[in-house]
Amino acid sequence: MNSNVRVRFAPSPTGPLHMGGVRTALYNYLFAKKHGGTFILRIEDTDQTRYVANAEQYIIDSLNWCGIPFDEGPASTSLSTSGKGDFGPYRQSERKDLYKQYADELIANEQAYYAFDTSEELDAHRKQHEQEGKTFIYNWHNREKGRLVNSLVLSEEEVQKRIDSGENYVIRFKSPQDETIFLEDEIRGTIKIDTNTLDDKVLFKSDGMPTYHLANIVDDHLMEISHVIRGEEWLPSLPLHVLLYRAFGWESPKFAHLPLILKPVGKGKLSKRDGDKLGFPVFPLAYTNEQTNEVSRGYREDGYFADAFVNMLSFLGWNPGTEQEIFSLEELVEAFDLKRVSKSGAKFNPDKAKWFNQQYLQQKENSVLAENFRSLLVEKGIETDSSYVERVVSLIKERAVFVADFWDLGAFFFETPAGYDEKAAKKQWKEGTGTLLDELSSVINSIEDFSSANIETLVKEWITQKEVGFGKVMQPLRLSLVGALKGPHLFDIIEMIGKEETLHRIQKIIKELS
Repeated sequence: MNSNVRVRFAPSPTGPLHMGGVRTALYNYLFAKKHGGTFILRIEDTDQTRYVANAEQYIIDSLNWCGIPFDEGPASTSLSTSGKGDFGPYRQSERKDLYKQYADELIANEQAYYAFDTSEELDAHRKQHEQEGKTFIYNWHNREKGRLVNSLVLSEEEVQKRIDSGENYVIRFKSPQDETIFLEDEIRGTIKIDTNTLDDKVLFKSDGMPTYHLANIVDDHLMEISHVIRGEEWLPSLPLHVLLYRAFGWESPKFAHLPLILKPVGKGKLSKRDGDKLGFPVFPLAYTNEQTNEVSRGYREDGYFADAFVNMLSFLGWNPGTEQEIFSLEELVEAFDLKRVSKSGAKFNPDKAKWFNQQYLQQKENSVLAENFRSLLVEKGIETDSSYVERVVSLIKERAVFVADFWDLGAFFFETPAGYDEKAAKKQWKEGTGTLLDELSSVINSIEDFSSANIETLVKEWITQKEVGFGKVMQPLRLSLVGALKGPHLFDIIEMIGKEETLHRIQKIIKELS
């Protein structure tokens, strides 16, 4: 076990955390815990134009709800404290003074250079290349030809003069020419890259802010990150990141790029729009956009259990290599292996997500489910003792996917049916049904031991003596108590609602349907 394993989840606070981001966090967490390592949260907020005020807290709340809290990260209570851990601050905006020295170091080592080209000039180059049927790339084949304005062609004095006069510049990485590099990915194996195809990425801007690439590498190095486990959208950045490690003379961490979570139809990345269209959430918690007041659904608010959500998410891109599908978080830690993460995208299946929730619901203690259900009942103005709710839950839970389903499955335990299923009433209510049920009322009224088994015995004895078919009595009786031909064992219902309520419901249906 290597306790030097340090991994990080580094989201940008630009809005709610997509479930793909949660899965990245989860895989980092599982990997860290499996190896006795540390799971770090770093907030990458250098792009202040896209910064959303409540997004960071949302990220932290999401990780906590999933049961995968960070070991090191920003303090959520105050924006000025560096958080918990010895490698802070854990927000890039609070680290921005760090990056300039590293950009300068690359310039001093001739691994990077100043570029003064304006965006208009670069646009003109692009257009000219397009007209010639070529693609403009800022790299080895044109950076020293004199058409581009950078410190590779200008004198030192000229460069200094431009900087001193406040001219805008960027610092670009000088990607190597005529070299083949081999990159190792823990999931994808060896990747071969021709450096002539790489452009000279911008690392630093004259406003004092680094780009993602520089900040990311410097932070990972300073935070002693051992493994970078991130989404496959960062795969094109891998050559630059590895070359930056080399340029600084630092040891590179191991890299693993996770597959995309795909739309239910299988093509393209899963988006909020897919969820809106097909009726499922793509965020762990509901989120309100403070600018538009638009509310996005969350798994928590849709009634999913956190452990079911995490179990479902773990299977989007990973499999244990066995038939087992239900895993506790501890079991996931034990079983997780990057070698078993798929290279190809994982298709999201909303029905499978519900299946996971149903499995977890069946496993939950009735007392826990009853407590959840009681809060729904209170909202409906129904106050009842917890032992009764617990018994109701035990009778109806096997048909439920969510706790919210309990009301549809068992409302009749708490209130008299307002009406009766039309189709069932038409089929079951015949001439003479009312008379039969009226006689049955007298039988039920005379029963002393009002337990389910005893009621069943006596009612069935009476039906046998009457020499009528069981269906002729049992179906209308169920209809009177439930309002439809559904629900658990009929005599359990009678025992639960009690003699008085049973008789009241029988008389009500006789009155309404006879």
